[in-house]
Amino acid sequence: MTATDPALTALSQSWCALSLLHGRIEAHIERALQSGHGLSVREYSLLDVLSRQHSGTGGHLQMKQVADAVVLSQSATTRLVTRLEDRGLLTRYLCDTDRRGIYTDVTEAGLALLDEARPTNDTALRAALDEAAKNPELAPLVRTVEALKVPA
Repeated sequence: MTATDPALTALSQSWCALSLLHGRIEAHIERALQSGHGLSVREYSLLDVLSRQHSGTGGHLQMKQVADAVVLSQSATTRLVTRLEDRGLLTRYLCDTDRRGIYTDVTEAGLALLDEARPTNDTALRAALDEAAKNPELAPLVRTVEALKVPA
């Protein structure tokens, strides 16, 4: 395929539409979370990911797994964890079986804020998708997102 190949052009246009949809949704949710709860989308995502940990086998995530889940570098994730820890929303402690490992848990205050922010996140997501569905270029992507069945 060449750079002027119609298949590559179509693929590039599709990628741009997906990127546009993502950016619009994230910006809409960011405004809602910031104004309602003083949280960024990344902070909300981190709290959400960490709140789903459990104490069983494989229940605690390593920092690389957390970074992958919130789509940040390990260093950016560490800075984000530190900011939330400074706000009393997270706590870190050493792994019982491997003293090199550090776990991060959501505090009661963090869980309360997450519970308070979850409806805001969900409402903002729905509103952003509804708005994007009005755009003929984005409507097929919105339908695809709505049709996804991701295991909980």
